[in-house]
Amino acid sequence: MKIMVAGASGLVGSQLVADLRRSGHDVTAASLSLGVDTLNGRGLEAAMAGADVVIDVTNAASFGDNSALDFFKASTKNLLAAAAHACVRHYLALSVVGTPRLVESDYFRAKAVQENLIRASSRPYTILRSTQFYEFINGVIDIGAEGNVVRLPPALMRPVAARDAAAFLTELAGGNPLGEIIEIGGPDQLGIDEIARIYLAANQDQRQVITDPSVSYFGVELTGDVLLPGAGARLASQKLSDWLYQSIAA
Repeated sequence: MKIMVAGASGLVGSQLVADLRRSGHDVTAASLSLGVDTLNGRGLEAAMAGADVVIDVTNAASFGDNSALDFFKASTKNLLAAAAHACVRHYLALSVVGTPRLVESDYFRAKAVQENLIRASSRPYTILRSTQFYEFINGVIDIGAEGNVVRLPPALMRPVAARDAAAFLTELAGGNPLGEIIEIGGPDQLGIDEIARIYLAANQDQRQVITDPSVSYFGVELTGDVLLPGAGARLASQKLSDWLYQSIAA
């Protein structure tokens, strides 16, 4: 099967390309560094020629302003137009768990627009929403960092390894488009504050984590279980403790 991966140089994209090739697929890796610009469409038609499946794991460079919305609107429209021209049979995209409930944030509002564009298009699709990646926990910690103290909310989440999300995308790419949104999360359900304590302790970081429900998550005050996947989600197997051990040992 011929598969084009948009965003192939990123955290998930690079692992996804490797997984797909190991599975025997003919993969075209597309990213800005590889000469394909989804924002203005440069190189898209050639990269997508003959593709059976397109996997969109592109991401905006900024999380905190309207540039994310501009990126996802332009990039997704260009990708969908190229996919229609190439008669791609399956458009598979990576999104984020909780997106519809977090639209007060510029970034999540932009992800919601991306999802809506895909769902409204004529392309058969599957959208995979993932929980926060282990690899980005340090960025979550930075939200509440104040000198030697880190203030974070106790909201529950199920962080997941990027490699597990990439593996699930590889599996989905080999099947038929589902025409719906599905989810993946990790095996551990923990509060953001507790995740930070575990992460900092493993890295011998002496900063104190203080539980503070008022701290926002990328601009959104969290309530309920907005960061948790639904009951039918795929739960990956790699635990946070195992990932930390491997990442520190590497």
